[in-house]
Amino acid sequence: MSSTPTAQLSALGVSIWLDDLSRDRITSGALASLIENRDVVGVTTNPTIFAAALATGTTYDAQVRDLAAAGVDVTDAVFEITTDDVAAACDIFAPIYASTAGQDGRVSIEVEPGLAHDAAGTIAQARQLWAKVDRPNAMVKIPATQEGLEAITETIGAGISVNVTLIFSLERYRAVIEAYLAGLEKAREAGIDLATIHSVASFFVSRVDTEIDKRLTAIGTPEALALKSKAGIANARLAYELFEQEFASARAQDLLASGANVQRPLWASTGVKDPALPDTLYVTELAVGSTVNTMPEKTLEATFDHARLDGDAVTGSYDGARAVLAALEGLGISIAEVTALLEKEGVEKFIVSWNELLDTVSAALESAR
Repeated sequence: MSSTPTAQLSALGVSIWLDDLSRDRITSGALASLIENRDVVGVTTNPTIFAAALATGTTYDAQVRDLAAAGVDVTDAVFEITTDDVAAACDIFAPIYASTAGQDGRVSIEVEPGLAHDAAGTIAQARQLWAKVDRPNAMVKIPATQEGLEAITETIGAGISVNVTLIFSLERYRAVIEAYLAGLEKAREAGIDLATIHSVASFFVSRVDTEIDKRLTAIGTPEALALKSKAGIANARLAYELFEQEFASARAQDLLASGANVQRPLWASTGVKDPALPDTLYVTELAVGSTVNTMPEKTLEATFDHARLDGDAVTGSYDGARAVLAALEGLGISIAEVTALLEKEGVEKFIVSWNELLDTVSAALESAR
């Protein structure tokens, strides 16, 4: 085919979202260029991304000086800075939002990670972020912790679009879909137009392989080593099977008939951690319609340059995926234990990044004063 791999991926029904945002990327035109030349149709952010953006360059200096002069504290300053970036990115993506009936052109902003186990706090901040960004193509990211499930239902029920993040297990993913459907039912009861509510479910991939491969290496048998770098893709493929099943249910079909949208799976953590693996592994092996793949720029450029796509790589792969997970269990590797650990570590890592972000902004405010 003469079209680029990113164009082929888009034609297959995969929405390419960039997993990065900074003010420099917005103001320099780099983000607009990726939309034009790399088929990017959305952006995801997280505390780690914002911490990196604010730690370098000078594009935030003027706003930091203004906030310092106004006597704003560090938490409010971070809120102002990050929501301004997201609003500006939403404006850049507005034409895509309009042309895709709200499916794409999305920019995600995450609630504070310290609220991951505080449902009421998450709900309150989701409303604050949504109101402050004030763009219909924003999405609020809520982690799929046990407490997050309640927050997802209430936030969707209020008509706010949600990116559910940090999903690792099939069991939790099933609960996420349940929370979304319950939220849609609340919204319908409240008279909210269901067509205006969108959601994605961010299922993490490479982190699963990183943790399980470490354990397989420790076992060291030929049988164990043959399973390396297969768990993440197998887990995600079974998540897609679950997506197909759950949105074919009578309950989901009733909501879809009322104008609701499916909650698309989003493949997150798609940057390859093991240099021995193909750098487009988590793109090509999870290529299937009605999904989003959010990529760091390095993975995006590798995909554009040399990804080899061969149509739908997921549908029909489910028995093989189940065999991989069963073989891992047979070696004594508990998928439930691994995914629970990864959720815990995921929250902890974002809290560390959030604290780094606060420290960076606090120092900048102090310097400006």
